[in-house]
Amino acid sequence: MLNILIVTRREWLAYFHTPIAPLYLIIFLVLSSALAFYLGGFYEREIADLEPFFQFHPWIYLFLVPAIGMRLWSEEYRSGSAELLLTLPLSTWEVVLGKYLAALGLIGLGLALSFPIWITVNVLGDPDNGVIVGAYLGSWLMAGGFLAISAAASAATSNQVVAFIASSSICFVFLMAGMPLVLDPIGQVLPQGIVDVISQASFLIHYSAMARGMLDLKSGVYFVGLILLMLISNWALIEVRKAP
Repeated sequence: MLNILIVTRREWLAYFHTPIAPLYLIIFLVLSSALAFYLGGFYEREIADLEPFFQFHPWIYLFLVPAIGMRLWSEEYRSGSAELLLTLPLSTWEVVLGKYLAALGLIGLGLALSFPIWITVNVLGDPDNGVIVGAYLGSWLMAGGFLAISAAASAATSNQVVAFIASSSICFVFLMAGMPLVLDPIGQVLPQGIVDVISQASFLIHYSAMARGMLDLKSGVYFVGLILLMLISNWALIEVRKAP
């Protein structure tokens, strides 16, 4: 556990020694707020909730999270520092978890810094704060899924651009999986059971449920399971690249 915290601290400080952390935080906060107020009709709805704020998070994460995740391993391999890092008295799993937790912490910080909009709805009305807490948790778990996919893609290549495109594409597939645009054509050629499985793989299905305050076990297990699967894939890819 101590080694994981050491790696996490190293990665966390690295974010703030470069423009990465400030840029991410500024872009996320400005973009999410602007979309909520202008496209989401925050004031025009005259409803004291944060639905306009959270509804755009999947699409914001689709680009911002892979932009963070693409450098987790690709940059290490490009610069040659991966070999040094992996020869330290650390297991591959400890490095994988440390890097992931640092990036997930940065995403969590961005969400935490959006607290003024939460205060705003409480000043303007009487929102269901339990639903808002569930939406924040759902947003963070969904971002964690995006990040785990991006980390695995980054471990597969030394090219950050390739890692970004690959992870964004995979995340896009997970987002679109539950939409009628995808399910209707598939339903015409495949059994309904398979269509239901594909639908349940959608980020949007599970995130939307949590954003409405439905903190069911199924959605939590889905996101945690996906994150673990992608982190194991990340570990396996690093082990393959370590092999002589």
